[in-house]
Amino acid sequence: MDLKFTAEEEAFRSEVLAFLSDHLPQSLASKVSNGRHLTRDDMAQWHAILHEKGWLANHWPQEYGGPGWSAVQKFIFENECAIAGAPRIVPFGVNMLGPVLIKYGSEAQKRYWLPRILDGSDWWCQGYSEPGAGSDLASLRTTAVRDGDHYVVNGQKTWTTLGHYANMIFCLVRTATDVRKQEGISFLLIDMNTPGIEVRPIITLDGEHEVNEVFFTDVRVPVENLVGEENRGWTYAKYLLTYERTNIAGVGFSVAALARLKRAAQKITRNGKPLAEDPQFAARIAKVEIDLENMKTTNLRVIAAVAGGGVPGAESSMLKIRGTEIRQEISSLLRRAMGPYAAPFVEEALEAGYAGEAIGPDDAASAAAQYFNNRKLSIFGGSNEIQKNIISKMILGL
Repeated sequence: MDLKFTAEEEAFRSEVLAFLSDHLPQSLASKVSNGRHLTRDDMAQWHAILHEKGWLANHWPQEYGGPGWSAVQKFIFENECAIAGAPRIVPFGVNMLGPVLIKYGSEAQKRYWLPRILDGSDWWCQGYSEPGAGSDLASLRTTAVRDGDHYVVNGQKTWTTLGHYANMIFCLVRTATDVRKQEGISFLLIDMNTPGIEVRPIITLDGEHEVNEVFFTDVRVPVENLVGEENRGWTYAKYLLTYERTNIAGVGFSVAALARLKRAAQKITRNGKPLAEDPQFAARIAKVEIDLENMKTTNLRVIAAVAGGGVPGAESSMLKIRGTEIRQEISSLLRRAMGPYAAPFVEEALEAGYAGEAIGPDDAASAAAQYFNNRKLSIFGGSNEIQKNIISKMILGL
């Protein structure tokens, strides 16, 4: 298997680099590279720039607004964007719901919802996890009872990322209780402005308001907002999670984070020498770099398989496990490099234009925050323990 890019793919990389140089606002790249807070407007701005270029939904078919890229072109684009400091595309509409609608949605749903995802008319969030139903997602208890031409939804979702920005949520709901738990789940599209919906913030360890609880009390949802068939939602959820888990690997984000770590290790001194020259610290950097190179190779093998007509299976779980572990190790090493400066970080220092007194190296302000935030990587999208179970079943037959 040839894992080198062709001349045409290298030319595409040059095109991507030129686009990023010309169209990625420096203000956004600076925020991302320095670990500063991104606002809703920041994320929407990059969404709009990519949409105007026609590169936003890079894994959608051309007939629905995608650019028609190969799997390798998608990898190149996402990798170079991460290295350049581009904001991550908010995934819920473009990368998660979009593929589900394209494969399982009705023609009317595709015509209505897909253009609104692309032009930013709708900001989507994901209603999967519940208290007591996270990695064991099939145990969800939020119900949807048919009442004429509506479903009446009652229950609670949790860890709803950016739900405070969203006007729409796609939800897994229980529509049958007299069957196996996986067989009684449906996939609904719900307007967040519907009466009976309440969003409550969850403040995480890093002091951020990124996730939320969402409560549903007698929320009426039109039947036409059911995706696919009733009680077949588990099939659609698994299809969506394959996209999410592969994306969580985040090769480009790890490459950018490793470069940041190396820069910090050169600037920070211990006993009069750069930290990069400390044998123990240098060995840990070397190990995580080797792990990253191995994961990049695995990722390229998966891409090559997809380009040949294959579908990611256990490989997406493998990438999810190793990718999240590597990103966590890099953030841990950066926090260690900052030493005592990483612990008492100043919250305001994470905002753009902070004019207060610097505390320690420039990277110190976000080191602890990112370390704590990245603890979630091995949990969401299906915990790494669950991914190991999936691998055992699919490859070892256990």
